[in-house]
Amino acid sequence: MPQQLLSVTGYPGPQESMGRMLIADSVIVGAAHNLNKRWIPLLLCVGLGTITGVSFIFSGVETPVFALFCLTAFLGGLLSTWSPCGYSSLSLLRPAEPYSLSSLGHWLPTLAAHGVGYLVGGLVLATLLGPVGWLLPASAGGLTGWTLAALGAVGLAYGLHQLGMIRMPYPQRRAQVSHRARMHLPMWQTGLLYGLQLGLNFLTYVRSPILYLVVIAAVLSGSIETAALLLLSLNLGRFLPILVNATPLADWMVQRWMANHDQFALRLDACISLFAGTLLVVWSLA
Repeated sequence: MPQQLLSVTGYPGPQESMGRMLIADSVIVGAAHNLNKRWIPLLLCVGLGTITGVSFIFSGVETPVFALFCLTAFLGGLLSTWSPCGYSSLSLLRPAEPYSLSSLGHWLPTLAAHGVGYLVGGLVLATLLGPVGWLLPASAGGLTGWTLAALGAVGLAYGLHQLGMIRMPYPQRRAQVSHRARMHLPMWQTGLLYGLQLGLNFLTYVRSPILYLVVIAAVLSGSIETAALLLLSLNLGRFLPILVNATPLADWMVQRWMANHDQFALRLDACISLFAGTLLVVWSLA
């Protein structure tokens, strides 16, 4: 993955390669080579994950593995859209100006259609991933045993990737949702289209690699129902940021806030992966 450039506003900057402008797969925390921004989150999250896992084991409490996956998926989805890049599409789905209760009421069908798009996208992706799990002998036992260790290793690896310490595969389609659709369709239909594209998760840029952890867990679960719940948890997190459009906040204010907190969000993304990965590895040893 090429090193990410940052503009003065905090947005990912373009890169020129072979005469073309490219965008890096993700922003790397610690681009300023500040070791504290790498090692402190790493040690803290791995330590907390280890302590939490050991405490669950010795307390005799039933291990809430599925709840952890759903929570991790939800937070990964939230961080996928709650970013300057992710909000660039949602900013096109704002109520008509001037802001009023009337304009908000006319906007509600767009909100509902956008949610339906995420729902359909998540169910379609789960339906595609479910049969893949059935073909894998490793998925026969579900999310238990060594599969937890493998998933934990994936979480740790992508956490290190987000901290810029290693490089991991980052499959994605380098594209955004079709902004031109708003020029030719009613807003509610555009919202539906955007929700479907984003809900399928692999038709646009991948902001958070937590998506890969969720997808692998969905496959190894060997269950369409489990895959659907995991992906719908992810998509619920992706959907919620659009609710900021229900407020009278100006688009530029939201974008500026996201740009100012972009690095924090990326460190948080790394911490979630590291904590969840460590917890899964500890649980697999019980």
